Amino acid sequence: MMEKMIFGRYIPGNSFVHMLDPRSKLLFVFAFIIVVFLANNTLTYGILLAFTLIVILLSKIRLYFLINGLKPVIFLMLFTLILHLFMTREGPVLVDLGFMKIYEEGLRQGVYISLRFLMLVFMTSILTLTTSPISITDGLEVLLNPFKKLKLPVHELALMMSISLRFIPTLMDETDKIMKAQMARGSDLSAGPIKDRLKAVVPLLVPLFISAFKRAEDLATAMEVRGYRGGEGRTKYRLLKWHAKDTIILIALVIMAVLLWMLRG
Repeated sequence: MMEKMIFGRYIPGNSFVHMLDPRSKLLFVFAFIIVVFLANNTLTYGILLAFTLIVILLSKIRLYFLINGLKPVIFLMLFTLILHLFMTREGPVLVDLGFMKIYEEGLRQGVYISLRFLMLVFMTSILTLTTSPISITDGLEVLLNPFKKLKLPVHELALMMSISLRFIPTLMDETDKIMKAQMARGSDLSAGPIKDRLKAVVPLLVPLFISAFKRAEDLATAMEVRGYRGGEGRTKYRLLKWHAKDTIILIALVIMAVLLWMLRG
């Protein structure tokens, strides 16, 4: 399952989304996280879903690939859906089993929240899949520049966030390799009582932490050898350029936000 993790990976391409300025993509995703909460009925969620599918088409990332990447978080989505089914007790009763009742509002809210979570995962995944870690660092640094007046280490903070994103799939791959190695030695992480499963996780965490620290040490050594001394006095090889399409994509998001606000139930 770990090799299916797509968040944090980068796929080179020349699609419309790939060619956008990283600043516009970052602003788009941050704004979308807010806009998605404006939807509260079937029509508004339908508009949001259609908008998300259009962005996926413009990115030229296969929908099957994105859906396949949901496997690591599918449990959380199902848990959210089930929680709403059992906890929300409003509207007509759809299923009555005596000891358990499922209400119409519980089903509706469960589906809505799951769709919201799905679209957020898709949009954040599109950001990392179509934007290189270097571009994300540059974009974050420019967007956070106003905070330099507050003595905030903007360059270091942007670099740290970019490295964290890049390390997510790397650590997932490392976890998958360690799990397969443990299973080859006879360890079963998916069977037995919960107490035995928790004990079996310990041999997995120890080598994972050692590997993570080793990778962090190697990265620090590589940066030091290359003369990295922070952001002061550094020039940039790649200059960010804002184009008309960057403005258009943000205007489209604003228009959709206004539309959602007007159609709210």
